[in-house]
Amino acid sequence: MLTSIELRWFYPGTLPPEIQDWFNSQALGEPPAAPEQREDFYLLLPECETLGIKLRQERLEIKWRKAELGVLRFGDNVAGKAEKWIKWICEDNTVENLVKVDVESKAYWVGVLKVRSLRKYPNCNVEITQLTIKGNAWWSFAFEAYGEEANLIDNLQSAANLVFQTYSGSDFQLQDSYAYPKWLSLAI
Repeated sequence: MLTSIELRWFYPGTLPPEIQDWFNSQALGEPPAAPEQREDFYLLLPECETLGIKLRQERLEIKWRKAELGVLRFGDNVAGKAEKWIKWICEDNTVENLVKVDVESKAYWVGVLKVRSLRKYPNCNVEITQLTIKGNAWWSFAFEAYGEEANLIDNLQSAANLVFQTYSGSDFQLQDSYAYPKWLSLAI
């Protein structure tokens, strides 16, 4: 079981080049790792924003939102909702067989193609993910803090303060800040 605090935004369309360039810039420290490409399968749970179930490669992942932690602001153009999540992971090489045989053909599972770029900060991952769902392009920008539970919010705020020092692009707006379960209900 893993506990994290997340701050995430979703936007329809393709990732703006200026945001990708900023994310890749040396001003943020070490360059991000090479983008990871994969397809995850999400179980659709209509009107449920507190639970996410997905098949990722050979793992079944279940995430439950334990708490909403309120709004975090960084400068004048960034506001988002911080949430505490608990994740359980079941790794089993038979999960891949489940995907091919049972999941891809069922209407209540949806495939999401992802191209994810990741930067690592002390106890916090920062990512930009390009998403394709049912042929439609979206992108997401997110922070995921981990470590000792008592330090999670500080870990997130430290990384976000550092990252947003060099950001001067479009606003990251509060109404666009939510987790994957809500995004799925909006995207399909």
